[in-house]
Amino acid sequence: MFTKSEIIDLVEKQDAKATEILCGEADRVRKENVGDEVHLRGLIEFSNYCRRDCLFCGLRRSNKNVMRYRMAVEEIFDQARLAKHLDFKTVVLQSGEDHSYSIKEICSLVERIKSELGLAITLSIGERTYGDYESLKKSGADRYLMRFETSSRTLFEWLKPDSDYGMRFQCLQWLRELGYQVGSGIMVGLPEQSPAGLAEDILKFRELDLDMIGLGPFIASPDTPLHDQANGGIDMVLRVTALTRIVTRNTHIPATAATGTIDPEGRQKALRCGANVVMPNLTPSKYREHYLIYPDKICIGEEPLKCRSCVEGMVLSLGRTIAKDAGHSLKTSLN
Repeated sequence: MFTKSEIIDLVEKQDAKATEILCGEADRVRKENVGDEVHLRGLIEFSNYCRRDCLFCGLRRSNKNVMRYRMAVEEIFDQARLAKHLDFKTVVLQSGEDHSYSIKEICSLVERIKSELGLAITLSIGERTYGDYESLKKSGADRYLMRFETSSRTLFEWLKPDSDYGMRFQCLQWLRELGYQVGSGIMVGLPEQSPAGLAEDILKFRELDLDMIGLGPFIASPDTPLHDQANGGIDMVLRVTALTRIVTRNTHIPATAATGTIDPEGRQKALRCGANVVMPNLTPSKYREHYLIYPDKICIGEEPLKCRSCVEGMVLSLGRTIAKDAGHSLKTSLN
């Protein structure tokens, strides 16, 4: 297993051949531990309101240029039903930290999706109380995704000035205790981020024993304080993806839309460097263009059916197959 100094060395190597070798090893580890199947998760971004004011995010509370929206609960269910129709096995319900939806409403929605559609359910709705997480789990939520963005307390507190570093990791611990499959992740290429910091992030993934890890580049949003910063690069994203696969072995790792945004072949490259999940967007097109954490996001204008078929074609072109199951955590196989 890599030491911190070895990870730093591999993160820093900006040699194309070294990156190719690293990605090849990650692809081998992926094949050995999670197989050739790619899991498709249908993403529904149901609200772009957020109570937080993170410096990097286009949905930040202070951004007055965003056209805000909230989908009605029935609209969200209709998109989940579409996910079922399109043969997705998992639906991901994601929003900003928008507390206008009561936990009772979300619990009822989760119960209905589970009972009527039989889909696996991932929630990504930010920090909540232990009691809220417990209620959502009892209602049928299977997974929870909450990225910590960076393991550096100093960098976290600068990027997320109205968030608490300790609480973010406390929430992840609560989710684990309650029996969720837990996902988290980081941005690669953040201002002030160092190779040592990225190495610590990768080791934090292993320490948390995460079931899913989302990685993507920092992309500067024009309506944020970081608008003039350089974007993260595809090569660094691929090296971090590869190292994450090698270190965590059988964690589910998405090829993210952000990675596809900075490079037209970004998702394909990530799938060759250890990734095994893609999350096609099922948000209605009239809302999708307003859920812009970062600019120029791919697939904004695509209808869900086209997005589903496009992703399937991409997966098949790589010699991989679409998974037929819900893609639950594989971590228990190592315990």
